[in-house]
Amino acid sequence: MGKQGFIGREKEVALLEKYYASSKSEMIAVYGRRRVGKTYLIKETMGKHFDFEFIGMHKTPAKIQRELFQKQINGLVDSDAKNPKDWYEAFDNLKKYLLSLGKSKVVVFLDELPWMDTLNSNFLSAFSYFWNTWDSKRALLKLFVCGSATTWMVEKLIGDQGGLYGRVSRPVYLAPFSLAETERFLNDIKKMHYNRIQVLDTYMIFGGIPYYLDMLDNDLPLSVNVDILFFSEEAPLRTEYDFLFRSLFKKSVSYHKVVEFLAEKLEGQTREDILTACKIEGGELSTVLSNLNSCDFIRVYSYPYKKEKNRLYQLTDMFTLFHLRFVQRSNGQDTKYWTNSLRSGEYNAWSGYAFEQVCLHHIDQIKEKLGISGILSNVYAWREKSFVDKDGTKWNGGQIDLVIDRDDKVINLCEMKYSVGEYSISKQYADKIRDRMSLFNKTVKTKKALRTTFITTHGVKEGKHNDIVDNQMTVESLFR
Repeated sequence: MGKQGFIGREKEVALLEKYYASSKSEMIAVYGRRRVGKTYLIKETMGKHFDFEFIGMHKTPAKIQRELFQKQINGLVDSDAKNPKDWYEAFDNLKKYLLSLGKSKVVVFLDELPWMDTLNSNFLSAFSYFWNTWDSKRALLKLFVCGSATTWMVEKLIGDQGGLYGRVSRPVYLAPFSLAETERFLNDIKKMHYNRIQVLDTYMIFGGIPYYLDMLDNDLPLSVNVDILFFSEEAPLRTEYDFLFRSLFKKSVSYHKVVEFLAEKLEGQTREDILTACKIEGGELSTVLSNLNSCDFIRVYSYPYKKEKNRLYQLTDMFTLFHLRFVQRSNGQDTKYWTNSLRSGEYNAWSGYAFEQVCLHHIDQIKEKLGISGILSNVYAWREKSFVDKDGTKWNGGQIDLVIDRDDKVINLCEMKYSVGEYSISKQYADKIRDRMSLFNKTVKTKKALRTTFITTHGVKEGKHNDIVDNQMTVESLFR
């Protein structure tokens, strides 16, 4: 995020400052996907207090990392102490240095902590010993750690059942920007002067990831920026997808298989569908799906009227979807691939799905616009396959990606439509919605009132079939 300042991180900044100011030693673990701004948050908030900082390195042997760790200490005390033989000695040297400062409070920042935990290095055990044996009477230790490997952070640190059990004072999850935060970053910080449709289009490609957004050149149109970043001869983001998965997951091949399958089956797939298509062992697949969900690459959804086995998995990460739909399919020869793809059939299919995902990332804003923020509601997706009922009536299948099931005896069935102008409802589409509402009633057997709710880019065009629209909102509502 460069040196521009904070956008939308007020709560996280307040938390870091609160634990820094407390009267006891604290370990604060900041986690979230790669490029979301974890390091920037900690450095900008706490950097002036640092007594020691170190960054782990991807796929670098433990011996080399310990040498650099010691070199960092030596540079602070003007020493040429020998390299530690293991992480226990490395952390013991760090402890001696920190206590030698004679301060009542010392601050340590360990960045990319998961990358320091290499195979057979005993890093986690040594780290645990360092924290558990710290003498807070001599000095309070404020230990800030972060890492992009969300699964490691959650399983090995935050949720550890061993030596670090309950030791993390506060886990801080750093989410991608919302649409409103993206707009502030692009226009207030980057001076892009984008209107809200341009911000939406940007979000549909990059998601709310500050690092990617910061790469945009405000002297160039969005389409040209995208061509340069993804499709030019030395496009800086062409290989980002592969590195993203390698850095997050140890067996990245299995993760690639799953997300690439889901990118082709956008309506969502069952575990059995994925198992058959990807040929990954059941236990491993469970881990892969759980980790992808915790890292916000997929969403897992079901609805209350189905059993657990009917859960569906859907790709929701904007950057990954864009890469698989366009970057991976480009031949590498067309440096204006994106500009030439605009308004193509593939572009229209992608933009429709991407807009749906943007809406699903902004459920709170949709509820606020509907005036139901204070009403308890269950949000889910609904899907039903074709079937013949006991009376011999044939029912066509249907799917609704966003159902808001409210405690005030109302259910909003949401239609999310991306279009370059006002969305026009045809007779055919109106009939389809009515049939689907009947199917929903048939299978769910609800007595609640059903309201068809349209979320569109520019609103619904006046027409004779608009009687099916009970509520509508434009993309403006998602910026709340």
